[in-house]
Amino acid sequence: MTGTQRRGRGAMMSPAELDAFLTGQRTCRAATTGRDGRPHVSALWFAWDGRALWLYSLTRSRRWADLRHDPRLAVVVDDGLAYGELRGAELSGAVVFVGEVPRTGEPCPELAAPERLFAAKYFGAGGMPHDGRHAWLRLVPESVVSWDFRKLALPPGARAERPRPEG
Repeated sequence: MTGTQRRGRGAMMSPAELDAFLTGQRTCRAATTGRDGRPHVSALWFAWDGRALWLYSLTRSRRWADLRHDPRLAVVVDDGLAYGELRGAELSGAVVFVGEVPRTGEPCPELAAPERLFAAKYFGAGGMPHDGRHAWLRLVPESVVSWDFRKLALPPGARAERPRPEG
């Protein structure tokens, strides 16, 4: 990664914390830019291999079309409800398209590890189901910004607990 986090260092995750967080989370929000300059954000499942974020995207999606035109991508993964439990990471860089498009399961050594991770995480299976509609994107982040508000003292008036329903 080339980017360095300049703000919020007190809440920044360590490399080990960031790795555990990204490994454990299931959904990210991926932001692309269309030909007309408009942003597009969509939710997507992902796998983290400790170095790259692997996204299994529909090839007939706006996200795919946007990335074919401009491969720059920003992804946010976050968690927490109350202020004192908010944590997350923003990863950005340029994606690389990996393997066949769409993916039908032809041998591709570069996809062996991400497909194993993805299949175990989302399908509880040892092998990846291929539907001929998705293909792989790899994001090796050029910049990562992370936060874990559990590390901070809460500001006056902030609630450390989740709000309880009234009634």
